Amino acid sequence: MNFTKFKYEAQQRAKESRKKATNIVVKEMKYRPKIGGGDFDTKTRKVAQFLGEGHKVKVTIMFRGREMQHPELGRRILDRVAEEVTHLGRVEVMPKQDGRNMTMVLGPDKKAQAAHAKKAAEEPGASESDGSAAASAPVTQVPATEPTQSTEPTEPTEADAPVADAVDREPAPAADG
Repeated sequence: MNFTKFKYEAQQRAKESRKKATNIVVKEMKYRPKIGGGDFDTKTRKVAQFLGEGHKVKVTIMFRGREMQHPELGRRILDRVAEEVTHLGRVEVMPKQDGRNMTMVLGPDKKAQAAHAKKAAEEPGASESDGSAAASAPVTQVPATEPTQSTEPTEPTEADAPVADAVDREPAPAADG
């Protein structure tokens, strides 16, 4: 066998194996212990997107000052993140304190994603049959009644009082001082 042919075939096999290999990138999402609800939802949606794309996600809670005295707050946030993305991934490295940061690593879980996709595929079929029955049901309209006017006199309010123009007002008395 020719040595150059052997080297060429080895290169082709190596090239082919590199094509089939998947590059797993570790993305990082940083949270704070006092994160607001909207920010938490936005960051958690991004974590779910990364897991859906097949990336690992390192979730970091950054503590500052007195927040270091309450690591349970950070642990609670990490547990909520893990719970929100259970359908896409699983916890690979449990939360641990590392100086001022608490970290946890989530990895994509193909089995959980497949189960979630199967469950999601079943749900729209059931809701469509319910929706079509509701759409074909006759709609009855209730006639609107006019509000009744009471005959009792009401007390005048500030809003009903006439507004004086600035021209009609007398100047305020000067303060003695």
